[in-house]
Parts: sequence; C-alpha cells; structure tokens
Amino acid sequence: RGATSAAEAADLVAETFGDEPADEEAAAPKPEIDEKGRATAVGRRKRASARVWLFPGTGIVTVNSKSLIDKFPRMAHCEDIVKPFATTGTAGAFDVVSSVNGGGVSGQAGAVRLGIARALVKYNPDHRPLLRKAGYLTRDPRRVERKKPGLVKARKAPQWTKR
Repeated sequence: RGATSAAEAADLVAETFGDEPADEEAAAPKPEIDEKGRATAVGRRKRASARVWLFPGTGIVTVNSKSLIDKFPRMAHCEDIVKPFATTGTAGAFDVVSSVNGGGVSGQAGAVRLGIARALVKYNPDHRPLLRKAGYLTRDPRRVERKKPGLVKARKAPQWTKR
C-alpha cells in the first residue's frame, strides 16, 4: 500500500481494534468456578505439590482424606494453612479438600496454603489485593541446595587442620 495520512492510519487502527472504550465490568476478572461450584488450584513448595478444591461449606479442611489436625499435628502448620481465610474474612465459609504429595510436613503445609489462596482468588477475584499484600500468592522459590564435591554438605567444608 502507498503512503497514508495520519487520519487514515488512525481510522484503520480504530477499525481493526475497535474504538470503543474498554468497559470496566468487562475488564474485571470473573470467578472461575466449575459446574459443581468448586474453585480448584495447585500450590507447590519445596518438593511438595498440593491440589486444592474449595467450595462453600462450614470450614472443614481435609488433606489426603484426613482432618487438618490429623495430617498436621503441629499447630503452627494448621494456623499457617488457614491464614488466607483469616486474611480475607472468609473463615468458616468454605470447605477445603486437598490432595498433597512429596516433600516433608512443612513443605506440604506451605503447598496447601498457596493452593487455598489461589483457589480463593479464583472463587472471588476481589480477594486478590488482600492476599497479594499478605504474601500468600507468592510461590516460595527456595529449594534445598545440592551437595558439592569435596564438601560435606552443600556448603559445609570438612574440618581444616593446620598440620
């Protein structure tokens, strides 16, 4: 095509992309809920991976077909898992069913917490700023560092002798 004027170029852009202003409701994220009324999400931490299903209920949290207290006997882990509910003010409003594998107890607790936070955002996108500010939507990237040759552990050197 030949050279076009700025007005013709603007008309072409408006025709191609539409000149309608983006309406605020269309831009707002919509809840992602399946046909059974559940929001699903995956959370990971260290070597642990958790699949989480969140649905309206009475606040029962089930992990690997066990109650929260049976699966995580340490109260710090239980409190950590339900923190996203306390932050959003939805404690007791949702039931959680989770399947978690891999890693240890702390990694599994962190994976379930991340999964719950992501599922809450899928259920109600308005919770996103609260959970983001509290740091519950951030995947913890820390991993166990590998052992290096010539060292006892990842960084621990064998005892040094002068003579």
